[in-house]
Amino acid sequence: MAVEGSTMEVSAAGFAAAAEEAVRRVAQEQAGAVAAAADLVVEALRAGGVVQAFGTGHSQALAMELSGRAGGLVPTNMIALRDLVLLGGEPPELLFTEHLERDPAVGRRLYELAGVSPSDVFVMASNSGGNGSVVELARVVKERGHRLVVITSMAHSSRVTSRHPSGLRLYELADVVLDNGAPYGDAVLETGGISVCAISSITAALLAQMIVAEVVRTMLVAGETPPVYLSSNVPEGDAHNDALEARYAGRIRRPA
Repeated sequence: MAVEGSTMEVSAAGFAAAAEEAVRRVAQEQAGAVAAAADLVVEALRAGGVVQAFGTGHSQALAMELSGRAGGLVPTNMIALRDLVLLGGEPPELLFTEHLERDPAVGRRLYELAGVSPSDVFVMASNSGGNGSVVELARVVKERGHRLVVITSMAHSSRVTSRHPSGLRLYELADVVLDNGAPYGDAVLETGGISVCAISSITAALLAQMIVAEVVRTMLVAGETPPVYLSSNVPEGDAHNDALEARYAGRIRRPA
């Protein structure tokens, strides 16, 4: 789906044009996968589950997009590498370990720290889909019987060798795969053989909000009240959010 070697000029306007095209294509071509992902989320919420969201590096932005955000779903929890320190008792210096995200043991430990319930659904993002922690977490997720939605770049992931001992890439473990449309290497503008301006964070955020919109639509059609955050910066926001969060006490954490 991604276009290699964009001919857009290297400028603010050139990137805006490339981003507009990427958003248009992803929205159209991933609509069916978005609907399938939303069905898994609705199924989990109706069973009392929450959405467990995870990504490392810049893909952490996807987890933040889904968790604790105004207009988003309340039953969402962000899993992050920092949980190893905040919840797991590891020294803060661990987070400065080079290539921490490549360690498969990290993925299994993060699952153990997340306080996961059997009905929870996972949404995980990785542009390359080949690092050890994200693949191992996905393996544990499937071992424990959870449904898994993956947001990745198929143009990139299909061309890389997994860093996980299994040789698997993230999309090969998913129940639903959403292609973020990013090209190999993520950057969309080329100049002198160097690519610049990554796109995956923009299209991943688009896909995340499309899933939320489809979940809310499905629940409204069924006569259900979607558990949605209000902005905490409006007068009634805190009371509204606190009441909904109380249903999931100890199971969800807002991103700091």
